[in-house]
Amino acid sequence: MATVPIFVDTEILLASVDDRDAERQARAREWISFCWQTRSGRISSQVLNELYNQAIQRFDGPHVLQQVRAQVRRLRVWLPPHLDSYTVDGAWDLQDRYRLGYWDALILSSAHQQGCRYLLTEALPHDQPMDAVRPINPFLVTPNELDTTE
Repeated sequence: MATVPIFVDTEILLASVDDRDAERQARAREWISFCWQTRSGRISSQVLNELYNQAIQRFDGPHVLQQVRAQVRRLRVWLPPHLDSYTVDGAWDLQDRYRLGYWDALILSSAHQQGCRYLLTEALPHDQPMDAVRPINPFLVTPNELDTTE
């Protein structure tokens, strides 16, 4: 049985490697593992760039750059599309209709463009559908609590 595409926002990826909050890290890892196992994970080039930039600012250590770059390379398997005029125009529409910040609207538009039913994020209201995409706070629910089958 196929699993619906699930878009993963930057903060969830960062939480999965942040050991300062073990419970939060475990839940983020549970979701990311689910996305890998079911091949349902989706991201955008925006997420990859935000991940890299925020991780090297947030975490210290001699190997941070290499580790973050390795994670970005692994996530490229999810084939993030480049931002195009369709995605940007969609983001502007979502920004106006839902009164969103531009970057949140761009994430939502990217999720919509990739046919995602769910967007794992803390930035948007939990379980409040926005067009065909439903933002889900992954720290409030587990993967088996959602209908993820096609």
